Amino acid sequence: MRTKFKAYTSKNFHEIEQLKNLSPGTLLRMEAVAKVLPFRTNNYITDNLINWNNIPEDPIFQLTFPQPEMLNETDLQRVIKLMQEDKSKLNEEVRRIQMKMNPQPAGQLELNTPSHEGAKMKGIQHKYKETVLFFPAQGQTCHAYCTYCFRWAQFIGIDELKMATKESQELINYLGKNPKVTDLLITGGDPMIMKTKLLRRYIKDIIESKPGSLKNIRIGTKALSYWPYRFTEDEDSDELISLFKEIIAAGFHLTIMAHFTHPVEMDTPEVKEAVKRILATGATIRCQSPVLKHINDDADLWVEMWSKQVTMGMIPYYMFVARDTGPKGYFNIPLEETYEIFSSAFSRVSGLARTARGPSMSTKSGKILIDGIIKRDSHKYFVLKYIQSRTPELVNRIFLGNYNSEAVWINDLEPAFESDELFFESGKQYMLLEKGIPDDEFDDEYAFA
Repeated sequence: MRTKFKAYTSKNFHEIEQLKNLSPGTLLRMEAVAKVLPFRTNNYITDNLINWNNIPEDPIFQLTFPQPEMLNETDLQRVIKLMQEDKSKLNEEVRRIQMKMNPQPAGQLELNTPSHEGAKMKGIQHKYKETVLFFPAQGQTCHAYCTYCFRWAQFIGIDELKMATKESQELINYLGKNPKVTDLLITGGDPMIMKTKLLRRYIKDIIESKPGSLKNIRIGTKALSYWPYRFTEDEDSDELISLFKEIIAAGFHLTIMAHFTHPVEMDTPEVKEAVKRILATGATIRCQSPVLKHINDDADLWVEMWSKQVTMGMIPYYMFVARDTGPKGYFNIPLEETYEIFSSAFSRVSGLARTARGPSMSTKSGKILIDGIIKRDSHKYFVLKYIQSRTPELVNRIFLGNYNSEAVWINDLEPAFESDELFFESGKQYMLLEKGIPDDEFDDEYAFA
């Protein structure tokens, strides 16, 4: 018997039986947050992943339900007042709050979107030379929304903030004209929200045409955590598994980019069966997540999570610092603490789990790894390096930032030395994007790698 999917949003979340134990005041505050930040969960999460005897502290409840503290108290009370007294002005106030929450971080729209004949290719992003991101229009929602989601602006109904397209031929042409691209990441939203027949329309053209130098196809999804039935008992799950096999038979490497944020997401029989079915196709599964206050800011949890992933046949991939968007203040952890969480967990797993990289910040200029904290001549520094960059010459070069115990993002750090200024997001760096950086621009005196 198939499990029927039931979504809960701000319009019907009062139907969730377990929420009836919360006070009307708490529910009102949660509803107010859901007016600003997208909220969507489902019956698999409410029935299998949340410990309702541990509300509101339960990590999956924090991960999927709006929390009043995600808005500052002034904005929260303003929204509540308009909900109760003047709904005609509510949308205007909600938009005002949303637009001050950095809805599209790291230059996603301005810097990552390529152009063709003077027109922006709205559903394609190309930030790093090897990898192109593709946003199929029908995949721009999810089985549930993460409260930390850095793409939350995709889901709030503002067309100019969306990244989506129905044109696979435009993608194929672009890949054909860019032979340095080896990897395609199909992302969202969540492509696994689509019926297989729709996903097949996009993928079939790609694997038949074999454009450019494309070798690797990645699919980014949270479905293993939020709706594992997608791979096991949905009406087209067998067809989906067959599609994975077809991709591999066509000569491409296929990776499912899974988002596991807490070990409990890997404990159900449903997710274990889903993982087995995917791996049996020949695809790999790589696992990533940000480290987040209230949810997984504990090294023991990361040891458990990485160890379970390896045991299940998956590959630990990234620990991220939550991006500077949406309710990031609610999830903030100082970079120093984040580094200590990673280091403590990393030191307690076997080499099979040490494929994990982090903590990493996905910034405007690239992925910056916090590689250490050192003390030299009575001064402390963050040791940093790009593990991916718009400017390839910066990759794997060590640079230093002055120590700041309260720093939560790269913008909170200052270059330690004049030679390190190039690595921070500066005009000098961007001027060198096209022409490259000569070796004499680098000062290796402080290269501690």
